[in-house]
Amino acid sequence: MNLMYTIAAFAVALGVLIVIHELGHFVVARWCGVKVLRFSVGFGKPLLLKRFGVDGTEWAIGAFPLGGYVKMLDEREGEVAPHELPRAFNRQSVYRRSAIVVAGPLANLVLAVLLYWVLFMHGVPGIKPVLGDVPAATAAAAAGFQRGDELITIEKQRVPTWQDVRWVLLKRALQHEVLGVEVRNAQGATAVRHLDMGGVTGDDLEADFLDKLGLTHFQPELKSVVESVLPRGAAARGGLAAGDVIVSVDGQPVSLWEDVVVRVRQSPARPLTMQVKRADAVRVLQIVPDSVVENGKTVGKIGAAAAFDPKLMQKLVTEVRYAPPRALREAFAKTWDTSVFSLKMMGKMFFGEVSWRNISGPITIADYAGQSAHLGWMPYLGFLALISISLGVLNLLPIPLLDGGHLMYYMAEIVKGSPVTEKTMEIGQQIGIAILLTLMAFAFYNDINRLITN
Repeated sequence: MNLMYTIAAFAVALGVLIVIHELGHFVVARWCGVKVLRFSVGFGKPLLLKRFGVDGTEWAIGAFPLGGYVKMLDEREGEVAPHELPRAFNRQSVYRRSAIVVAGPLANLVLAVLLYWVLFMHGVPGIKPVLGDVPAATAAAAAGFQRGDELITIEKQRVPTWQDVRWVLLKRALQHEVLGVEVRNAQGATAVRHLDMGGVTGDDLEADFLDKLGLTHFQPELKSVVESVLPRGAAARGGLAAGDVIVSVDGQPVSLWEDVVVRVRQSPARPLTMQVKRADAVRVLQIVPDSVVENGKTVGKIGAAAAFDPKLMQKLVTEVRYAPPRALREAFAKTWDTSVFSLKMMGKMFFGEVSWRNISGPITIADYAGQSAHLGWMPYLGFLALISISLGVLNLLPIPLLDGGHLMYYMAEIVKGSPVTEKTMEIGQQIGIAILLTLMAFAFYNDINRLITN
């Protein structure tokens, strides 16, 4: 069921993004007077084909769904009747052709703005950036951060949630700066701490680099009381049940849930003896934690959650919401920031500053689609916005076969005063195929590697 849910979420996301992208090409082509012969979602043999509209445009769904295209009237691809020559794509000015090509990626960016606008108007929930224990020998400890500090601004940019903290620091992670962070301590006093980002490397971005900096989430002290148990987890297999109070682990007394978590994480695939109190009886259970790889390290997990006071958690939760005009400005800013950041990361990958392992393929994207959909419509819309930006930015890269490659040809045409030669386009097409196949190989390798390492 989970697999089908993931596939459905991925299919919907892919369909929406492709349709929006191709609609951008289609609408501007029609505005420019170009005749559209076919609008296809997917490549290959059409599984579904309908013809309607003034020009009898074919609307198709192809057998291979990873992409789509808009086929326009063009003398380079077939004979054109004399009376239709003014409507051929190749007869349009270079500026009109450029507008038609750029409209696809632009449509994806506009979609992202609209999705973020909806989210910011509705309200985006988040966790307040309150620090937990600050590990010694970390940048946060050196800067004087303490447990209970709430981050207010980073370089005067507001960070109302942990997501905002991560995003602001991620954008500046490899600049090796010392950032001014305004905090409010547990007593309500404010101060500015100076966080040194010099120790963050490109490899750290693959994991949670905030942990390396020493910026950990505040975790309220929870009693070692079990609230829920996953049906097929190690806890359930060992007989642990909701309501149990864990008294000791391997003979060591425990009173806080954090103590239980530490011992479980340190014991992957190693039997643990847990003494639990259930009703008025004390029982001894043997539980073997499952082995799970997290950030390259194998840890133990049992699939159990602690009981907590909802009122306590409410104090750590916030919601970011704006009035429509402000929400629209924030949506534009978010889309712009994400687009620029994506380009910078691609550049850092090209120059070896960031690992190519950060490239994701369709398997990982499908997994994220399923996870976000499980969390609700708001995370799913956020996922759609992010992938829409990625699709828009990727298509604007000056790689032959992509929209950006065509724009590169048109810029050359403007400079030299005539179209590039067919020979040049053929060579460019071969280079483009090689680049895209290489990127696809990296993406699929990373996907498979993530599956193997869990």
